Amino acid sequence: MKAVILAGGMGTRLSEETEIKPKPMVQIGGRPILWHIMKHFSHYGVKEFVVALGYKGDIIKQYFADFSRINSDFTVQLRSGDVLRHRTCEEDWTVHLVDTGLSTMTGGRIKRLAERLGREPFLMTYGDGVANVDIGRLVDFHFNHGKCATVTAVRPPARYGAIEITGDQITEFREKPQTGEGWINGGFFVINPDGLRYIRDDATHWEREPLERLAQEGQLMAHRHEGFWQSMDTLRDVKLLESLWAGGNPPWRVWE
Repeated sequence: MKAVILAGGMGTRLSEETEIKPKPMVQIGGRPILWHIMKHFSHYGVKEFVVALGYKGDIIKQYFADFSRINSDFTVQLRSGDVLRHRTCEEDWTVHLVDTGLSTMTGGRIKRLAERLGREPFLMTYGDGVANVDIGRLVDFHFNHGKCATVTAVRPPARYGAIEITGDQITEFREKPQTGEGWINGGFFVINPDGLRYIRDDATHWEREPLERLAQEGQLMAHRHEGFWQSMDTLRDVKLLESLWAGGNPPWRVWE
């Protein structure tokens, strides 16, 4: 299956980083979060990606244009300009980089990719969040229910620590747990080609009319994910993900 990654937003809430780069290129552990997302999909056998570009998309294009060279060892004969590679890049990916417009909304970006997607179901997620979602189980769930689309439902991380109190005594303290109530859109969709019919034009937000109509028509199913999930909306989120990576066992690193 192909995986669509929406990477065109302006990331205004992370302006400390996004003034000079698009949000998916903000680094965690020395690698763009976009790379982390692709490594996650690749672990489950997904090797073809369609990246919807917008804001500062040229930086993402340059990153992948140089990816193989930067991640290989080579010798350069300066007189002739010949390059001899000694170690090739380990990522066996095909990456389609598609400019979907600066101000296009999420639904519009997906619809603009129609020619690249063909008539097969595809995966889709956002370029600013990581999780340890089991993609194989997600895809199996989608094909077993036979509906038009599946969204991964997650419990949002709490912003503050939670405490349990009996009388005046704290009996349990948990730093920033997953909340025990409610589910939110965690990305990591599986969408049938017919799902594109629910998108009107560039101004369509995928999270509004298309998902609302799919739900009303009984064509949207939820794959519940109780594991790790974290979006990267603020500098605080960046620091959290960096600290988890620096700890040596980040929960979204399912690959070796």
